[in-house]
Amino acid sequence: MTATDPAAPLAGQSALVLGAGVAGLAAATALCRHGAQVALLEQAGQITEVGAGLQISPNGARVLRALGIDPETAGDRSDAVELRDSAGRLVTRLALPQEGPGFYLCHRADLIEVLAAAARAAGTQVQLLQQVQDITLTRQGARITTAVGAVHEAPLVLGADGLRSPLRTRLNGKSEPFFTGQVAWRALIPGDGGPRVAQVFMGPGRHLVSYPLRGGALRNIVAVQERRSWAAEGWNHPDDPAALKAAFAGFGGPVPGWLDAVGEVFLWGLFRHPLAEHWHDGAGRAALLGDAAHPTLPFMAQGANLALEDAWCLARSLARRPQNPAGALDSYARARAPRTAKVVAAANANARNYHLRGPMAQAAHGILRAANRLAPSLALRRYDWIYEHDVTA
Repeated sequence: MTATDPAAPLAGQSALVLGAGVAGLAAATALCRHGAQVALLEQAGQITEVGAGLQISPNGARVLRALGIDPETAGDRSDAVELRDSAGRLVTRLALPQEGPGFYLCHRADLIEVLAAAARAAGTQVQLLQQVQDITLTRQGARITTAVGAVHEAPLVLGADGLRSPLRTRLNGKSEPFFTGQVAWRALIPGDGGPRVAQVFMGPGRHLVSYPLRGGALRNIVAVQERRSWAAEGWNHPDDPAALKAAFAGFGGPVPGWLDAVGEVFLWGLFRHPLAEHWHDGAGRAALLGDAAHPTLPFMAQGANLALEDAWCLARSLARRPQNPAGALDSYARARAPRTAKVVAAANANARNYHLRGPMAQAAHGILRAANRLAPSLALRRYDWIYEHDVTA
C-alpha cells in the first residue's frame, strides 16, 4: 500500500518524526508505507553522517529488506568475525552465513543515504534546520516549536533523535549518565583490499576492532581503552593520532601498519545511560525509539539494528490499532523494552570480555580456541537470540 491509498490502515493520519538518523528515517518510511502522512524534522542543514562504520546483522537486514532496501546498496556482505589476541594470533574465527539475511559492513553515511532515499520515495516530507526548542503535549496531540520559531503540530510525535532527545527528557526527566572508565577512538584509513572480515584484537584493558568498507577502499578502526581520565561524550572530538598509537603500541599483526596510516582520529568517552522508563506518554501522542529509548554501548554492534527493529515494530503496532494509538504505543513498548534491555546488557558484558588480563585472558582464549576446533559454529549460535530475531515475520 502507498501513502495515498485510502485503504491503507493509517490513511488520513499524520505524524512528526524527530531526527533523520537510522531510527527516524526507517520509522518515517514504515509509517508512510502504512498510509500515514509524515513530516520528519532534522536540526542539521542536510541529511548526512560523520565518517564511521557500522555493522548490520540479520535482524536489521530483515527490516531493510522489508522496507524495500537491499542491504548490499548500503554495504558489503561480511564473511567472518575473527577474535585475535594483542599479538595478532587467531583465537577463534566465526564464519558468517552467506545465505539468508546476512551480515553487512557499512559506512554509516551510505546507510543514511539509502534510508533517506527510501523515506522520500515513500512520501516523507523532510524539513531541515528544525532544531527542537519546545515540546508541548496537548489534547489534540503534540506541538513542536523550533529554535527559529516555527511551529509544527500533529496527533503523534516520535522521538528518534538520540539519547539527548528533548522528547526523552519530556517523558522521563533529566538523567545522569556515568563514565564507564573507557574511551574510544575512531578513524578511517585507506583500504588495503583485505577480506570482508571484522577483526577484534583483544588486549589487557583495551581492544581494537577493524573491518573494510566500500569494497575495501576504506578501513574502519574503533579502538577502546580503559582509563580513569574522563573524555567528553560525542563522536566529533579530534585527538592526536600519536595518542592512539601510544595506547596500542604493544599490539602486533596488521595493527601497527594500520595505526601508522591514521591521519585524523576522533576520541570520545563511553558513557552508560539508563534505558528510558517511559517509552510513550500513555495517551497515544508521543513515543521514543532508537537511542532515545535505549542507548547502548557499541560492543555488540546493535545500535543501528535495534533502531531498525524499533521502527518496524512501532509502525506495525500503529497500523494494527489505527483507532487506538495509546494501546498501539503501549503494545510497542511492552514488546520492545525487554529485548532491548537484554541486548544492552550483552553489550556491557562484551566490554569486559574483550579486556581480560593475565591468566584470565589465557584461560578464556584457550577455551575459545578449543571450542573453535570442536564446534566452530557454537560461539555464533550463542547469539541466535539476537541475530535470528525477525520482527517482520
